[in-house]
Amino acid sequence: MTRVLIARNLPERVVEEARSLFDITYRDRPDPMSREETVESLLDFDGVLPTLGDRYSGGVFAAAAAAGEVRARILANFGVGYNHIDIAAARSAGLVVTNTPGAVTDATADVALTLMLMSCRRAAEGERLVRSGGWQGWHPVQMLGLHMTGKTVGILGMGRIGQAIARRAHFGFGMTVAYASRSEKTLEFPALYVKSAVDLAAQVDVLVIAMPASPETHHAVDAQILGAMKPTAHLVNIARGDIVDEAALIDALQAGRIAGAGLDVYEHEPDVPAALRALDNVTLLPHLGTATLEVRESMGRMAVANLRAFFAGEAVPNPV
Repeated sequence: MTRVLIARNLPERVVEEARSLFDITYRDRPDPMSREETVESLLDFDGVLPTLGDRYSGGVFAAAAAAGEVRARILANFGVGYNHIDIAAARSAGLVVTNTPGAVTDATADVALTLMLMSCRRAAEGERLVRSGGWQGWHPVQMLGLHMTGKTVGILGMGRIGQAIARRAHFGFGMTVAYASRSEKTLEFPALYVKSAVDLAAQVDVLVIAMPASPETHHAVDAQILGAMKPTAHLVNIARGDIVDEAALIDALQAGRIAGAGLDVYEHEPDVPAALRALDNVTLLPHLGTATLEVRESMGRMAVANLRAFFAGEAVPNPV
């Protein structure tokens, strides 16, 4: 029977479905695999269902090839992002890589709007004030934030998730939408296409990062883009942490060059710099983008469907 490794703990119904199809080894743990484990997975299993944090670098594929015959034929990634997998190295080693787009779109867009509101309205700061016992009651100029309705949102990356965020912002809050993307899009709502990310940053009230992570987008949001933003503007990141130069963001927040930030992802997860954690003008979430049971089950079913199709000799539904 086909041997498949599930690399981390998943919803039980996903595991049960996988077990009905394959000989499953279930690594029922929350921590990502070590380098040694990823190398061994390529040697011991026909397929692997990895997750964010399970790093299949070029070095891992090279080490597996040096240690013996690479048995694995597919990495069925749990998640839409795959920057933790060296796709070129996987293909050179003869592996197919798949992901789970679609299932994550609405949940991730919802968290983007959550962070937009929390940052603009200083919700996390206010919650900390109440919990600390320091709140002295309502008064007319307490914790004044940014009124988001009618403002301009800028989207960096207008793929599925970027469009879902823009749709919510436009139809739900009457926001003007501007965006920068690799190409101009045909959309169901009015939106201004801006070719330069710096020009986009300069004209919006909330800048939302929704672009995929790749070597080309590493630190794409740097000191120049942060410096172009209005001092009243907010930055939101629900994409990948290393798209933002975290040191430059901390500097901008500490100096008050932007009003605030809402982050669900970090450059070196799970490590969050103490300087970032100490700031009141940043909202910090623990990578909650797709964290609902129904979404995680849907992602898992998509990953299992990719595995089933591959080993049945069919075209995989979601190739990378």
